[in-house]
Amino acid sequence: MTSPAVDAASSTPVPSRPAAPRRIGGAVWAALAIVYVVWGSTYLGIRVVVETMPPFLSAGARFVVAGLLLAALLAWRQGLAVLKVTRAQLASAGVVGLLLLLGGNGLVVLAETSVPSGLAALLVAVVPAWVVVLRVAFGERPGLGAYAGVLLGLVGLAVLTLPGLSGDIRIGGVLTVVVGTVMWSVGSFSSSRIPMPRNPFTASAYEMVAGGLGCLLLGLVRGEHSGLDLGAFSARSWTALAYLVLFGSLIAFTAYAWLLQAAPLSLVATYAYVNPVVAVGLGWLLLDEAVTWPIALGGAVVVAGVCLIVSTERRS
Repeated sequence: MTSPAVDAASSTPVPSRPAAPRRIGGAVWAALAIVYVVWGSTYLGIRVVVETMPPFLSAGARFVVAGLLLAALLAWRQGLAVLKVTRAQLASAGVVGLLLLLGGNGLVVLAETSVPSGLAALLVAVVPAWVVVLRVAFGERPGLGAYAGVLLGLVGLAVLTLPGLSGDIRIGGVLTVVVGTVMWSVGSFSSSRIPMPRNPFTASAYEMVAGGLGCLLLGLVRGEHSGLDLGAFSARSWTALAYLVLFGSLIAFTAYAWLLQAAPLSLVATYAYVNPVVAVGLGWLLLDEAVTWPIALGGAVVVAGVCLIVSTERRS
């Protein structure tokens, strides 16, 4: 799940940066390609994981392992001091991690047991619109383009629910993704207004561990461990889970965090409308997911809305 101001792996808020021009070299484009493709492919990876693995337990394992690996990498490269945070910062990171990774990503994982990966990605693409709504509710006044983008996003969201209303896809799964996008948006919005760890990598590690533990706990409450047979998990589900840990939660996030320092934010933010396109394409190509007219039309409207919001923010 993504938004122009938030990282999809950890949802660490984008730090403010000077508007000095940056040279866009090959390294920037390579890192951007990683964010485009890898984050767009995570929806496909999730869909493959839940073919044989329980949703919340698999999501919990992914984020706990990724968070611990990131923390170990930080300690190895920068020393244990990089992991030191205040109690308030730790609590804030925990709350944000639960909102984003348990409420946001966890619900998407659950929904993908009945919703195609491409449709899930397009539904998630409306997150920037929810963030704008939250900003307005708290007294901010974005430009007219942002309002128009929100309207387009909501229209597209309505069109995307048609497969569920028509019975082609379970409406419960569609609504689960929508609830997840709202929780992700609340976590994203809150992360810039509460005392978070100063180092974004440190914040990400704590967020992933907290969100992962939350997913594991909910999985146990749901009884996902009952009769659990590790031998029943397919090799392709294990491979997809490993891919999500290594590429989705570590490599792509590292590339994204580097881009925040090396490239214009307006360029980095374009992943918000490229990822859904990549996800739909991969779902169609590798999983034979149908691209119906509501998905194609609604997706195009949502992406147009996100483009309008991003372009408005770019000029502000």
